[in-house]
Amino acid sequence: MEALVAGLILFLGAHSLRIVAPAVRGRLVASLGEGPWKGLYSLISAVGLGLIIYGFGAAGEQEPLWRPPLFARHLSALLMLVAFVLLAAAYVPGNRLKAGLGHPMVLAAKTWAFAHLLSNGQPRDLLLFGAFLVWAIVAYASLRRRDRAAGVAPPAGSATGDMAVIAAGLVGWALFAFLLHRMLIGVSPLG
Repeated sequence: MEALVAGLILFLGAHSLRIVAPAVRGRLVASLGEGPWKGLYSLISAVGLGLIIYGFGAAGEQEPLWRPPLFARHLSALLMLVAFVLLAAAYVPGNRLKAGLGHPMVLAAKTWAFAHLLSNGQPRDLLLFGAFLVWAIVAYASLRRRDRAAGVAPPAGSATGDMAVIAAGLVGWALFAFLLHRMLIGVSPLG
């Protein structure tokens, strides 16, 4: 599980720099330049993500810390639908979810992590999804606080944007639930 821990530290650490050390991040961006900073940030994130994937798989099946009840699987599937809609809201322009929530991608990560904690009970699950859940809770609070302090208000959304978000979220969820999760993760979440 060392690779999983190292990956989480790299990935979530890179994504937390603005939260825990904004001045350090500012100095790095200023000294490296915007483009090189984004390249370094992307490289660190990619290495971290690779280590997370490798480490999670390398940990193998473990004795569960708890055995989730059957309803947790169904609840997780429903929560993942919400997560996909939130993820779509982060990218589809002109929707009211983004206008109202401010940072739907972080909320999608929070929902994804919570849903997976409900339906998985192995130590590697607790480590992976628990770390992402804690990060998402802290990140969302920090981002909202920063937005309020800066007076940031996302542009207002429309019903058309909302419909596009819901459609994209449903399509993404269906593709992942019925096809991609099994192909990429090796487990059918609905079967």
